[in-house]
Amino acid sequence: MNGILDLLADNLGGQNMGQLASAIGADQSKTQTAVAAALPAILSAMNRNTNDTQGAQNLANALQRDHDGSLLDNLGGFLSGAMSGGKATDGSGILGHILGGQTQAVEQGVAKASGLDMSQVAKLLPLLAPMVMAALGRRQRQANLDPTGLSGILGQESQRARQAAPDGILGALSGFLDKDGDGDFKDDLLQQAGSAALGKLFGR
Repeated sequence: MNGILDLLADNLGGQNMGQLASAIGADQSKTQTAVAAALPAILSAMNRNTNDTQGAQNLANALQRDHDGSLLDNLGGFLSGAMSGGKATDGSGILGHILGGQTQAVEQGVAKASGLDMSQVAKLLPLLAPMVMAALGRRQRQANLDPTGLSGILGQESQRARQAAPDGILGALSGFLDKDGDGDFKDDLLQQAGSAALGKLFGR
């Protein structure tokens, strides 16, 4: 069964990545790097939000109500703006729940890591957030995950995303990713193979 990163990589490759780059006014290479930097940040924030029972339950409820995964079947329409309205595509609203007051810090980190300017990253993150929720919603339905299961999956996938990111691009986000504040976010990673999914985004 595909994980969250696998679902995103399978749906964001090729033409859709090019369309994402066009939507934010950037070249595809920098957009790919930005995606690889942003996904660990988004997944890590979601994981933190599910560390308590109420947070995990709130996420499970939101997925059941608004995010069935169907967005992944029409990413072209979503990225072109043809799909609009409803909480499934409300990227800014999703980011507000996930990142809260840390949105600007993540934007700055992704911009520094990728070479995109802040205005481009500010367009990118609200497009990525609904995709992540769609992938998680699909995974929830496929595996019939309860709130505890969701929390566990997010823990695994957030760490997998960090390890799979190309070398050097996460340094700008280390303060955000280093949740225990010891100055080395890599200490928080699971030692597991995980590069294949993000590798698809880079054609590897």
